[in-house]
Amino acid sequence: MGAQAYPIGGPAAALAARVRAGTITPVDVVAEALTRIASENRKINAFTVVRAEQARAEALELAARDDLDELPLAGVPIAVKQNIGVAGVPTRTGSAATSTEPAPADHPVVARLRAAGAIVVGVTAMPELGLWATTDEDGTVTRNPRDVGRSAGGSSGGAAAAVAAGLVPIAHGNDGLGSIRVPAAACGVFGIKPGRQVVPAGIGADSWAGMAENGVLATTVSDAALALSVLAERSDLAELRAPHRLRVGLAVAPPSRLVRMDRHWTAAARTAGARAAAAGHLVEPIDLPYGDSALAMLLRWPSVGLADAERLPNPELLQRRTRRHLAVGRMIRRLRLVRASQVDRIEAGMVDFFENFDVVITPTLAAPPPKAKRWSSRGWAANVLASARYAPFTGVWNLLGWPAASVPMGTHPEAHTPLAAQLAGPPGSEATLLGLAAQLELTN
Repeated sequence: MGAQAYPIGGPAAALAARVRAGTITPVDVVAEALTRIASENRKINAFTVVRAEQARAEALELAARDDLDELPLAGVPIAVKQNIGVAGVPTRTGSAATSTEPAPADHPVVARLRAAGAIVVGVTAMPELGLWATTDEDGTVTRNPRDVGRSAGGSSGGAAAAVAAGLVPIAHGNDGLGSIRVPAAACGVFGIKPGRQVVPAGIGADSWAGMAENGVLATTVSDAALALSVLAERSDLAELRAPHRLRVGLAVAPPSRLVRMDRHWTAAARTAGARAAAAGHLVEPIDLPYGDSALAMLLRWPSVGLADAERLPNPELLQRRTRRHLAVGRMIRRLRLVRASQVDRIEAGMVDFFENFDVVITPTLAAPPPKAKRWSSRGWAANVLASARYAPFTGVWNLLGWPAASVPMGTHPEAHTPLAAQLAGPPGSEATLLGLAAQLELTN
């Protein structure tokens, strides 16, 4: 199969091209985005802070730059998840326990987006410490634009909702156990978590046991590729190309036998496999060697937020479910139940598997997202079960630090919510995943 190049033509790329050409100004673009946010955000609660005045001022400054025609994201309005620094905005983590002091400087990820010409119009909602697969805080529930009766997912739920509702074409997210891919799948947008050390790490060097990576949610694969190329400072990632014939493993079985699969989510992965085969790739049904990954994830989940919690100025204000979760994490740490050898064994099995395959396709979720309600006021067990039941497929790639993405695959015929397939590959396969995702998207 030849290395065909796809045109870059997503909403963000088109906006930036118009700004560079001078047919529209950054001020116009930002004004339109702020109007949409003012009209629609109250329905879905995607944003917790809207930087209206600052964004307008930054758009004016951008319009005066003499290098505007060189900026890949010139004038593009973006959203940033609230747990990394945006200068002048408190860096919260979905929690009343965090500091209200404004961040003194931009996180490197935000700085790279700004340097590329993007305008940060606001920061998005997330669950407390990013620990949960649903998003609500301070009594405000973030709702799914595709069905406001359901959750937008988590922890980058606000980011996914903002993109799915058309408030911004691109949003930053970070992903520690699926926190980009889960809400992307729930809301019907594309999301990618790069592999380790591709993008500056997100939320503290010791947080999330090194499993969290900054990434992108977008309305199109091409826009996500463009944004990821900026975050990674790698222009080649924006050049979407059809990969040469890939060996693709289609793995529809969940990591644990205890997971009950919704047959339509299984079908979504099979649809992706059929589309990959139609694009010329060799697709083979397989059983992925998950090993003990489900247990390894369950052991790490309660303890990954401990370092973040220890830095909080007001830990007594943590939600009851979070305090219980962290208490379980401390017990796991005292008992030394988390060992590096657990991941080493899983990785060895995956390395052997990828000797014969280039990419694996799985369902992104096991079921539609839960109902939109105040999960933060419910008990610990209810939250753990709700998160674990519908999102068991994503965390293994965080354990390994390998790249993975979620690609929309139509609509659930009964729940009428989005369906999606997950693509994953070994370290360094970001460009391959993006190229394959673009092929699947072209046949959508």
